[in-house]
Amino acid sequence: MAQDKQQKYDKAYLKMAKTWGQLSYCDRKKVGALIVKDRMIISDGYNGTPSGFENVCEDEDHFTKWYVLHAEANAILKVASSTQSCKGATLYITLSPCKECSKLIHQSGIVRVVYSQTYKDHTGLDFLKKAGVTLMHLPEETKQA
Repeated sequence: MAQDKQQKYDKAYLKMAKTWGQLSYCDRKKVGALIVKDRMIISDGYNGTPSGFENVCEDEDHFTKWYVLHAEANAILKVASSTQSCKGATLYITLSPCKECSKLIHQSGIVRVVYSQTYKDHTGLDFLKKAGVTLMHLPEETKQA
């Protein structure tokens, strides 16, 4: 696929991931993820508590509860319980992966990660680069007034 056309798709999928992230009940950060394979969305996810838990992500001191799942982990876990495979797929995520999620991304067979915001800890990105995963930072475009 031509570079321009690919970037057009990348921006559109990132925009969709951002919209999906708005479904999150987390107050501190709303993160969305899409997994795309052969130009087909095979999974989606947003950060939140595990199934069956109350939809409150932060404790009374406004810290994220330890058991909150990240958007990319939720998307990968959805694929794991389906007939699909992440092998050769692209992950679109609104916030670059943490070190824990980067292991899941690599191990699941995802070969490309496109993200709009960079997480404060770059360890996950460094790991993915070392693992040979293609990384693309596409900052969100701000509209000029």
